[in-house]
Amino acid sequence: GPLFLSEIYVPIHRNQGKEVCITMAKKAIKCSKMFDSTTSTVRENVVIFTDGERIEAVVPAAEAKFDGYEVIDLTGQFVTPGLCDCHVHLSMNGEANPAVTKPYETIADWTLKSLKTAHLDLMAGFTSLRVVGGNGFADEAVRDAINRGEHWGPRLMTSGAAISTTGGHADDHYSPYLNDEMNTAPAIGDGPDELVKAVRYNIKHGVDMIKYMSTGGVMSLGTTVGAQQMSFEEMKAICDTAKMYGMTIATHAHGTSGIKDAIRAGVTSVEHGMMMDEEGIELMKEYGTTLVPTLIAAERIVVKGKEIGTPDWAIAKANTVFSHATGVFKRCNEEKIPIAFGTDSGTPFNFHGKQAYEFELMCRYGMTPAEALTAATKTGSELMRKSADIGSIEAGKYADIAAFDGDPMEDITAMTRCTFVMKGGEVYKKDGQPCVK
Repeated sequence: GPLFLSEIYVPIHRNQGKEVCITMAKKAIKCSKMFDSTTSTVRENVVIFTDGERIEAVVPAAEAKFDGYEVIDLTGQFVTPGLCDCHVHLSMNGEANPAVTKPYETIADWTLKSLKTAHLDLMAGFTSLRVVGGNGFADEAVRDAINRGEHWGPRLMTSGAAISTTGGHADDHYSPYLNDEMNTAPAIGDGPDELVKAVRYNIKHGVDMIKYMSTGGVMSLGTTVGAQQMSFEEMKAICDTAKMYGMTIATHAHGTSGIKDAIRAGVTSVEHGMMMDEEGIELMKEYGTTLVPTLIAAERIVVKGKEIGTPDWAIAKANTVFSHATGVFKRCNEEKIPIAFGTDSGTPFNFHGKQAYEFELMCRYGMTPAEALTAATKTGSELMRKSADIGSIEAGKYADIAAFDGDPMEDITAMTRCTFVMKGGEVYKKDGQPCVK
C-alpha cells in the first residue's frame, strides 16, 4: 500500500516518558485462546514469540521452547490481534454538543485532547486508529510525536480537516459575522477546482488519507441528514486527485443519492451509510467499497442524548438514521460487503476507550462474534492498507496484541474488558493495569 508520510520518521527514545512492564526484547506469550483473524477461528494452546517490535513465530504450546525469552502468561484470557478502530475523532470525547465549546478552544487544546484520547483508545486494545477529521492538523502532530518516540500511543492514520462544500456537514454553522477559519478553511470549497485545492492542501500538510462529506449529518445544525451536498463531478475531482497521490478516500454519507455518487466517484470507504438502499448495496459489491457502519454513534445519541443535553434537532436526526441503519448493516453483512469496525468515537456519549460497545451492536444486528472481530482486525487493516504489518498474529507482523477477560465467542461484552495491550513488542497494559504514565 502507499507509504504514510508519517513513516519517514525513525522512532527514537522509545521508552521516553513511560515505564514498561516487560523489558526484554524477546518475549513468549502463552495463549489458551487466540483469535486467528486470517480464518476467523480460535486457536487454542499456542505461544506467540516476539523479537523486538515484530512477531517471530506462533507455535503450538507443546512445541514451545522458552530459553532466552521473557514469558507473559495470558492463559485464561482471550487474545486477539491489536484492534483497529477505523473511524475516530480524537479532539472530541463524548460532549453533548461539541460546537458549543469549539469557539473557546485553541489548536493547543485540540492537540492535548487528541493525545489523551489516543491513550484511552490504546488502553482499550485499539493499537491502530483511523482519524477521519480533525482540526488544525493537531492529529498529525500527535501522530508524528508518537512515531518519533516522544510520546506513547497507538498507530494513527490521519485525514486532516474533512473536506466539505459551503454549508455542508464539515462547515461551521455560526453567525455569518463570526469567522472560524482556523477550523474550516481551506477545507471548505465549491466546484471541482476549489475541492482539488482542498485535497492538495491537506496532503501538503502531511495527511495519510482524504475524508470528505457527501451528505448532511446528525451533529451539523441546519443540514438535512440525508441530503446530498456535493455533485458527482465534485466528488470525482476529490477522488481522482487523492488517488493520484496514492491516497485512500473516506466519505461521510447517510443519504442514498450521496452514497451512490460517492461509490461511482471512486471512494475507498463509505462511513456510516445508514440510509443506503438496495441499489447502493449492489454498487458497494460492484466497486468493492468498504462500509464503516459506526452504529454506536447514532445509538448513543438516541439512547443517551436527551439525558446529557444533546440538542433536540440532533436527537431527531439520530433517530432518523438509526431507524434505517440496523437493517442496512444486516443487508451489507449478508451480501458480504467488506465491513470494517469504526465507532465515530468522540461524538455525544461515545467516549474514547469505551467504544468496544460497538461489538455488541454489530452482533445484535446480524454479525457473529467472529465476524465482528474480523472487522476490527483483518478487514480494518486492509482498509488502512496496512495488512502486511497489522491485523493478524503472524510471523513478520508487528507485535500488536490485546487480551480480554472472558470469551467473546460466548459473550461479546468481553471485548469491553481489556486486560493486556502490546504494541510493537512493548507492553502498555498488563493484568488490567496500565504500564505507562
